[in-house]
Amino acid sequence: MKRRDFLIMGSATVFSPYIQAQAVPPLSKSFRTVKETIFAVQSHMFPEGGRLPSARAMGTIRFTEETLLHPTYDKDIRAFVIEGALELMRREKGFLSYTDTQKEKALRAYEQTAYGSSWLSRIMVLTMEAIFSDPIYGSNIKEAGWRSVQSFGGEPRPQTRYIEL
Repeated sequence: MKRRDFLIMGSATVFSPYIQAQAVPPLSKSFRTVKETIFAVQSHMFPEGGRLPSARAMGTIRFTEETLLHPTYDKDIRAFVIEGALELMRREKGFLSYTDTQKEKALRAYEQTAYGSSWLSRIMVLTMEAIFSDPIYGSNIKEAGWRSVQSFGGEPRPQTRYIEL
């Protein structure tokens, strides 16, 4: 085989997966597909009546959405969060209508996989960022997250949002 033929064949092999790749849906559409599932997980992790404010009361899904969809956010983490939610949806088709006990069982089973454990950890981090961020970013309503742990935000506090809507 001639060197030139080898290089051409090697190039075709390297790029062949990209030739048949499907079009990726717009990011906002991808997130809309998984938004309810992510919020259901956040709400299960931080329910009403706990020591910390609930995910619902803190508006954590709004913060999560704005964070993930921001153009400067790490694209690999964004893809991981969306793919992890899609995987949970594939594993647990009726997850959104599950009782708390069923959700707990499903999430514990997902946690037993390496992927699921990492994904749940990432959702926990994003949710806690929402609960403890400065209220200017749309979560930590009335500083309830800070008050729940008898803390306060850093100084100087931001005067404007870095994420423009």
